[in-house]
Amino acid sequence: MTTALSFLFFTCLVAVVAWWRTHNDDQQTSTGYFLAGRGLSWFVVGGSLLLTNLSTEQLVGLNSGAYENGMIVMAWEVWSSLAIVAMAIIFLPRYLKSGITTIPEYLELRYNSTTRSLTSVIFLASIVLNVLPFVLLSGTEFMIDVFGVPELIGTNTRWVNLLVVSTLLATVGGCYAVLGGLKAVAVSDTVNGVGLVIGGLMIPVLGLAYIGDGSTIDGLSVLAESQPQRLSSLGDHNSNIPWSTLFTGMTLITIYYWCTNQGIVQRTLASKSLAEGQKGVLFASVMKLAGPIYLVLPGIIAWHIASEMDVPPPERPTQAYGYLVNLTLPSWAVGFFAATIFGAILSSFNSFLNSGSTLFSVDLYKGWLRPNATEVETVRVGKISALVIIPVSIGLVLFLAPLAEKEGLFDLMKNIAAVLNIPLLGIVFMGFFSRRAPAAAANAALVAGIAFQSYFGIYSGNHIGGVALHWLHVAALNFVFLIALMYLIRLVAPRSEPYVQKYSEDVDITPWRFAKPVGVGVVVLIAIMYIGFAGEFGTINGEQIKAEFQAVHPPAVDVGTGE
Repeated sequence: MTTALSFLFFTCLVAVVAWWRTHNDDQQTSTGYFLAGRGLSWFVVGGSLLLTNLSTEQLVGLNSGAYENGMIVMAWEVWSSLAIVAMAIIFLPRYLKSGITTIPEYLELRYNSTTRSLTSVIFLASIVLNVLPFVLLSGTEFMIDVFGVPELIGTNTRWVNLLVVSTLLATVGGCYAVLGGLKAVAVSDTVNGVGLVIGGLMIPVLGLAYIGDGSTIDGLSVLAESQPQRLSSLGDHNSNIPWSTLFTGMTLITIYYWCTNQGIVQRTLASKSLAEGQKGVLFASVMKLAGPIYLVLPGIIAWHIASEMDVPPPERPTQAYGYLVNLTLPSWAVGFFAATIFGAILSSFNSFLNSGSTLFSVDLYKGWLRPNATEVETVRVGKISALVIIPVSIGLVLFLAPLAEKEGLFDLMKNIAAVLNIPLLGIVFMGFFSRRAPAAAANAALVAGIAFQSYFGIYSGNHIGGVALHWLHVAALNFVFLIALMYLIRLVAPRSEPYVQKYSEDVDITPWRFAKPVGVGVVVLIAIMYIGFAGEFGTINGEQIKAEFQAVHPPAVDVGTGE
């Protein structure tokens, strides 16, 4: 009863605050509904960025990866800070100068309407196929474990439990996105963020105390002595993330996510000014450096408990985070923590749902199907499209669940993402740095890039010319191929006139004077973290890590290597 009451209290508190801050806002125009009236302060921008990214696909997925592979998965967090700095210094000034609502809208200005339509479809497909179902799946897995859903509804049938919980999550998340627009999403993100920071930091602290007989410091010493290899930041070529991939596909995938992904970029486009946006984005980059504490360390603690202590291991790696939560949290705190996780799930789901409806209504409906549509009609179509996307996402949860168990949730999500993301990043990159690249180059690259990654990455199992490569290296080769293709087309048939970006005057684009110094500071901190972890704990031996994992989880039960 205490768990349920604390859960309901915090969940209702977030809803009330979101309603109070947004019920008098203009929700009838595209700018008001999709961009919060371009009035978000730096704190809301930064908080919303972090909470949109931080959901159960991170908490469950990354900690699952850490449980299997060790500290090297921190690359998805720490290396992202580089990409966020690039967003603040390079990408955001260009986006705000054009006064755009969506990334495809920018691409129409840079290339043509065909590029906008193609990229809108691809961005929308990426959100519907690769983001929303994984947010729901990881959140559903966590909620099933923490609340004992099989006992509550009286069935152990996995697909029934997945269907019931994912439907509940999608319905509540849809209410924020459909009824409140981006500002309701951003406000709820910020409130949930406070709870998630508190709850997220509690788990590694209590986990260390659990293995240290009540002492967090002793627990850290025990972990360092018993699991030194798993605490290294660098992996060899047999590891889940070889160190060489940091400079190829890892950089590209994180830049796509933080600099061109509509679901992430949209809240930065709603900034009051460039200076406010840069403050918020760089605030997020600094906060991401703390990600390994609550997104990676709990997975390593769970592995220590499962492999070194007299406690039965979780059935699947995806249960590692919930396993640690149930072992360490006092009963009075379970409801509060579950509410913060619930908020994190909703945060990512409603944010990307809002972005998906924005893409459909602004880019496809108004931009292509009905250019003369009124503002009210555009907003209404956006709400209807969100209502259609919700059941599609629930259906994909049931389809993807068995694949995620086999390949690893986080790796499966990123592998699928690479098919669509690398071509999108390629044409944005070329648009920034080549004023003569024509629309034909971008349109050809979209088709060629999807075909390349689908064939060599998915169909051929990351083999090129008979050589097996890590999927992140394949993604990097695809990017190089696309840049070469676009440059060749640019040489043969360049634009008749070089592209000149025009200032829309929608927001003040005076940069924050400390943006570059803060960016340099973040880069220095990243170098210190990697050198420090690798210097103290050496390099992870991928084959040894896999052998240790399979000793605890025999292949017949769950190989889960993620490759």
